[in-house]
Amino acid sequence: MSISAAQVKELRDLTGAGMMDCKAALAETNGDMEAAVDWLRKKGIAKADKKAGRTAAEGLIGVDAGVREAAVVEVNSETDFVARNDAFQQIVANVSKVALAYGKTEAVANAKYPGSDKSVTDTIKDAVGTIGENLGFRRSDKLTVSQGAVATYIHNAVADNLGKLGVLVAIETAGDAHKASAFARQVAMHVAATNPQSLDIDALDPAAIEREKAIFSDQARASGKPENIIEKMVEGRLRKFYEEVVLLKQAFVLNPDVTVEQALKEAEKEIGAPAKITAYLRFALGEGIEKEETDFAAEVAAAVKK
Repeated sequence: MSISAAQVKELRDLTGAGMMDCKAALAETNGDMEAAVDWLRKKGIAKADKKAGRTAAEGLIGVDAGVREAAVVEVNSETDFVARNDAFQQIVANVSKVALAYGKTEAVANAKYPGSDKSVTDTIKDAVGTIGENLGFRRSDKLTVSQGAVATYIHNAVADNLGKLGVLVAIETAGDAHKASAFARQVAMHVAATNPQSLDIDALDPAAIEREKAIFSDQARASGKPENIIEKMVEGRLRKFYEEVVLLKQAFVLNPDVTVEQALKEAEKEIGAPAKITAYLRFALGEGIEKEETDFAAEVAAAVKK
């Protein structure tokens, strides 16, 4: 019998299995939805509803680099234990390779998984049944330069190019690409440590600047100083604010006597040409995900009652 797209979607929503698996299940069961669910469960493809509803806030950040380009991804699991699973690590490494080709999250999610005719999203859904936890591809991004290098850095690495925090730094230059990459990697380590809000002052959110100005002005006025002094005080405090949150204005972690901007100027001597940091990306595992607070004692008690 003919299987409609609506039937495939319904079965996919019910089981979390991949589209091709759902189509095969419906074909095998002549379109009987309940029988198709059972068929998938017997094959170990369908995931339990409880797994699908659990928060996946652990996992891994992965990076991959090519010539003058690099990508970073986040793939989530429920526990750190699974993040150390070889099969899960291979998934993240492969998704990183896809991200190097496709870049942004939606394109990567819909792209074919390496060595498969299934998408990245469907492959990860299928892996839920074998790995035994809710998994999810959360995000990806990519940086490219026309000349120079894009360096990568992984903090708290558990394997090559896999860890809990990943950073990319792009540097444009006509000089020595290897030396540019080495410096960009140092900046990536700096970004991992300081988590700047923006690359330069122009990239800062204007609303954030105005908010800081308002706070500094109120604090200065409370001191009873005249307006011309207040203005200078606000300017001084804004400079301090920029030094805290703007990458190029921050004290360089590897040499706090100079800013990142000044360190770049020094690095140009080794690179052999003018250089410019054009962009950076910083992915920290689970940032922004609201984690569930669980009562372990209550869970055990509930399990005993079953």
